[in-house]
Amino acid sequence: MIPELAYPDVGAAVAWLVEVLGFTERVRIGPGHRAQLTFGEGSLIVADVGHGRMAPLGEDASQSVMLRVTDVDSMCERVRDGGGEIVREPCDYAYGERQCTVRDPAGHRWTLTQTVQDVEPEQWGGITVEAR
Repeated sequence: MIPELAYPDVGAAVAWLVEVLGFTERVRIGPGHRAQLTFGEGSLIVADVGHGRMAPLGEDASQSVMLRVTDVDSMCERVRDGGGEIVREPCDYAYGERQCTVRDPAGHRWTLTQTVQDVEPEQWGGITVEAR
């Protein structure tokens, strides 16, 4: 699965995602049309607005991209220093993750997550579902 996010300025978005979140640019398609970025084993398409795509409007979000990082706290500070907005400060959860939610300069939400403890789902109210 490769998320595709629309940005009003593809070049500026790529620069921010590379500098602040640590993505690597893999390929650029046209000046300001699209770019493919990688992060670990994952990928992301940064696309221009138009063609049925639009950047987020206001503070509401219909989605959030979850990004597994090694240090949520330092990444949160990088976002803050890089002009992003902290929606939810870092905190630990019963399911063993430390997470924060940020908004990039174009308004896309990102949930930064770091595993701090291995916890069985049944310990926090989840259910392990066996593969069929």
